[in-house]
Amino acid sequence: MASIIKVGEKWRALIRRKGHPVYCKTFKVKKQAEAWARSVEGDIDNGNAPAPAAVVGRRLLLREVILEYRDLHDRSRPISDSSTEHYTLNHLVDGLGERDVMALNAQDLVSYAKMRRDEGAGPYTINMDISKLGTAMRYAAMSLKVTLPDVVASSRPLLTHLGLIGGGGKRERRPTEDELVNLTNWLANERGALYADVVRFAVATAMRRGEIVKLLWTDVDQVKRLVLVRDRKDPRKKTGNDQWVPLLGAAWTLLEGMARADDEPRIFPVHEQTLSKYFLEACRALGIPDLHFHDLRHEGTSRLFEEGYEIQQVALVTGHKDWRHLRRYTNLKPEDLHPKR
Repeated sequence: MASIIKVGEKWRALIRRKGHPVYCKTFKVKKQAEAWARSVEGDIDNGNAPAPAAVVGRRLLLREVILEYRDLHDRSRPISDSSTEHYTLNHLVDGLGERDVMALNAQDLVSYAKMRRDEGAGPYTINMDISKLGTAMRYAAMSLKVTLPDVVASSRPLLTHLGLIGGGGKRERRPTEDELVNLTNWLANERGALYADVVRFAVATAMRRGEIVKLLWTDVDQVKRLVLVRDRKDPRKKTGNDQWVPLLGAAWTLLEGMARADDEPRIFPVHEQTLSKYFLEACRALGIPDLHFHDLRHEGTSRLFEEGYEIQQVALVTGHKDWRHLRRYTNLKPEDLHPKR
């Protein structure tokens, strides 16, 4: 039940619900405060976060959503004015900034994509723009405590069909954060949480599909946080190439939280071909272009370098015998060599 309290000459409505953020707003008239509280509580009772109009008190423009995302991002790591992300967000504001975020639809994104195409952007670049839009809306919604439509996911199939978004020309494809979130959500809802966990584990460990599905519970070292990968791929040695691999950060957290069946020795009891089938099915359903399961290994390896691990440390995780093969994963840019300010 909302708390309606008189503060000076105004009335303050305060809503506290377990598992929900605190909603608070001040009005000149008590009846307005009561009506607002009923509206917000009604949304919560129906299992929804309140719409922007109820929380913000007016329509919410996309430029405000992107500004909120920038502010949220700056609290942990500011977006550099020279970064690709900075320019991507500017493009989104220029093209869609004055749109009411609740009315944003697929045709708006098609028009934006065509505008970017006419400016010279290719399908891969436009795909990065659209992905960043999805990420900004998702984080801003949590920060503003509102529900926003997932217009990016619903628009991807049409954008892909029209050839407005696509993959890069060479096999350096990395999934965006937005794509990974949508992929794991789709797999969890449509094929089961286990398949979503495999995707998360693949990114966290940079393991191959065949290595993941063969992992055994008995091969986990709980003390050292290691897992034994048996018969790891090696061009010179086809069998017996077993390797202890450290489970870092999210990989160990994920493993600890998984349920273990008494009659199942494998950690991920799924078939290798079924995993590929469902992954491809998810990409097609979500309109995610040119993404293969093996690209998750590239993503995981690249993240290790981005987190500051040296090449010899990364090799302990990925299993690369020849360190020269790891240089393509670093994705270093000349500007990255400048000291961080």
